[in-house]
Amino acid sequence: MPRTSVTRSRKSTRAGPEARMALARDMKLASVALYVVDLDGSVSFYHDLLGLDVSILTSTGALMVNASGSQLYLRSLSDKAAHTTGGIGFQCMIWTAPSASALQHCEDVLKERDAHTTTGRAEGFTWVEGRDPSGVPVMVSFPGPDRTVRQEIISRIYSW
Repeated sequence: MPRTSVTRSRKSTRAGPEARMALARDMKLASVALYVVDLDGSVSFYHDLLGLDVSILTSTGALMVNASGSQLYLRSLSDKAAHTTGGIGFQCMIWTAPSASALQHCEDVLKERDAHTTTGRAEGFTWVEGRDPSGVPVMVSFPGPDRTVRQEIISRIYSW
């Protein structure tokens, strides 16, 4: 079967290993997809906690976004669906607050919703942790890794 021009084009412009690594270093996480039990409750939670607004809403899903371009996809599943926390795969979302006052806001929202589990400090940054309406751990830190380089893995990662 003859190759298409798309295949030839891709092959002729393929970069070497060093160039590919340079491109890969600029990748950023754009979206997180999260399965939830209560779609309306989760939309409200992430709006209040992180200031995410609904961009698209259906009866079984939502796309929430913020001004910085972060995207959170929520998909509603039965409360009998398997929960990934504790197994292989996604364990927690860690967001970065733009300021100490925004981090305090997140801690306040978690406490108001009886969802706050802990506040921690390590290597020049602070985080608050809670559980969303489906029980999924969510953390918010300040300052972010772009302002305080992480030198070790926080012990909290090993205790879920």
